[in-house]
Amino acid sequence: MPHDPGDLAATQKEQREQWQRTYAAHPGMYGERPSAPAVHAAEVFHTRGAADVLELGAGHGRDALYFAREGFAVRATDFSATGLRQLREAARAQDIAARVTTAVHDVRDPLPLPGASVDAVFAHMLLCMALSTGEIHALVREVRRVLRPGGTFVYTVRHTADAHFRAGIPRGDGIFEHGGFAVHFFDRALVEALAEGWRLDEVHAFEEGELPRRLWRVTQTRR
Repeated sequence: MPHDPGDLAATQKEQREQWQRTYAAHPGMYGERPSAPAVHAAEVFHTRGAADVLELGAGHGRDALYFAREGFAVRATDFSATGLRQLREAARAQDIAARVTTAVHDVRDPLPLPGASVDAVFAHMLLCMALSTGEIHALVREVRRVLRPGGTFVYTVRHTADAHFRAGIPRGDGIFEHGGFAVHFFDRALVEALAEGWRLDEVHAFEEGELPRRLWRVTQTRR
């Protein structure tokens, strides 16, 4: 049956199943070393005196585990129970389980935390998954809600200068699927819109992987 490009809900369901299969077939698929954005974020969080970090889209946990090793109390969420199980197993093996909690969560739903309850939020390529522009805005509003005043949000997204932009199967609303994975490619206007009501501290361009993927690392502060 052909896929309706406008049926984003079907795409999102397929993506959730795809990630579950991927984590099950490739445990620890991203390795144990933290991403470069997580290393940078930890430095920013330390500088700003953060004690706890919420990671959205933590997967099997290479970055969440790094934050815990750096001394932060970490809340890790993902819609893949398989990935989070791998994260918990690794936390126990590294003797940092006391600093890590996990929750299966779909970011299209409200975050399962009270308002003004965390110092910092981190999301590496989570916002540029198969989410509509409206869903991305709603998520960033939720991030702002759970951050304490002065709290920091660091996120990364693939942008419209990436080689895969418009190269895959169009799924609508700036989303293109390539190799079985759907990506919402950001333009600068979307970054600016998501920072309304925040202090936008930095939009840093960088590359990652063999393609390479082209991304922005965005840092913004809750006013």
